[in-house]
Amino acid sequence: MRSLLALLCLAPLACGDSGGGSGGGSETTSATSLTPTSEPTTAAPTSTTGASGASASATSTLGESTSPVSASSTGDGPKFDLGSMPDLGGSPCGGDTGGNQPEFSYIWVANSGEGTISKIDTQTLVEQGRYRVRPDSAGSPSRTSVNLSGDVAVANRLGGVTKVYAEMADCKESNGQPGIQTSSNNISLAWGEEECIAWHTPFAFTTQRPVAWAPGTLNPATCKYENEKLWTAGGQNNIADSLTIHRLNGETGAIEDTIAMPDVFHGYFGAYGGAVNQAGDFWFITYDLPSTLVRVDAKTLAYEKFTVPQGLCPYGFAVDSKGRPWTGSFCQASARFTPETQAWDQFPVLGYGLQQDADGRMWIADYSLPGTRAIDPESLAILDTIPLNSGSVKGISIDFYGYVWVVDMNQSAFRVDPDDHSVLSYDGLVGPYTYSDMTGWGLSNVANPQG
Repeated sequence: MRSLLALLCLAPLACGDSGGGSGGGSETTSATSLTPTSEPTTAAPTSTTGASGASASATSTLGESTSPVSASSTGDGPKFDLGSMPDLGGSPCGGDTGGNQPEFSYIWVANSGEGTISKIDTQTLVEQGRYRVRPDSAGSPSRTSVNLSGDVAVANRLGGVTKVYAEMADCKESNGQPGIQTSSNNISLAWGEEECIAWHTPFAFTTQRPVAWAPGTLNPATCKYENEKLWTAGGQNNIADSLTIHRLNGETGAIEDTIAMPDVFHGYFGAYGGAVNQAGDFWFITYDLPSTLVRVDAKTLAYEKFTVPQGLCPYGFAVDSKGRPWTGSFCQASARFTPETQAWDQFPVLGYGLQQDADGRMWIADYSLPGTRAIDPESLAILDTIPLNSGSVKGISIDFYGYVWVVDMNQSAFRVDPDDHSVLSYDGLVGPYTYSDMTGWGLSNVANPQG
């Protein structure tokens, strides 16, 4: 496989230096194939508003394609200069595009309503494949994670994790028909006919949400990533001591490690969002109150817990390039956690998904705007505000050209140019619900930080 990130891990990614409980949110878990599934929230508090460049105060506490593409305007050109990293010398994994372009750049969006995931080219906005992610198509998929090889894993909220290959060259003959049968548009093939499903690992959870790839190791002889591992978490609705963490073999989907966490309050939804740091440690946050932030050590599998400040209602989750967890929240404020000091620093923007770009800005999906805001990673001031024509923004991802993607709960994935605020949208999704790492940029940003 010609890995996108086999190129990017050896290159500077930017020019320059640069529910349950009392929280008020709820998420539906019943789902049937081809029936739209939503995760509504109750009436949301008004978020802090402001024009582009407005500042926000911060507080600190301590604690333990076949569908049409629409456009409001256009923005052209890659946002990243993908040259060779100094001091590494010539790399045989530099790709065959002259070192100036990623070999591919996809955003993977879960169609919760039909039990599928869509692969959309971030440059053309054409859907290049749609895949069922559970044999019965009734798993209600949501959280995604893209590894450093470019392949995606998606968790079904009603149990089960599936890996899908990004490149047809990696797909394996499995259905007995000559050639490789795989989707190439917005029509999914039947389970068992589709041959770009790498594996599916079933789980008997009634709530399974976080999924996060660890970095793995680049083999310079083959230009492939090896020893890639996948974290996931699940449990049983309203079973207090049911929270369980698993680490899977990324190649086979086999469960390699299991960690029971009966001392972490589970509630109805349990673990809600998760991501890794550079060492591959698994960070996640629980939804139901009292909420808990947890770090699982990748080497020892020991875990430590940190109490989330009262008043926060955790939702989206990300880890930045300095290894700091962030959570979007739909009440009081969103927040950044610094592991070294155990400080929670809050900023008065309410939102769901969030992800950091190559310039360090943390972009968050602000549902009251609705649209997205950029947050300074240190001062927590609002750097930019971009409204969107959507009433239900949820997910945020950055692609490998620097565009900010915002996924809503209707049918759209919006591609936003952070420089000129131009917007394109892909409008062929079915009950989308994704606000984790949809492109692989989040993991790349953590594994290969800028500066």
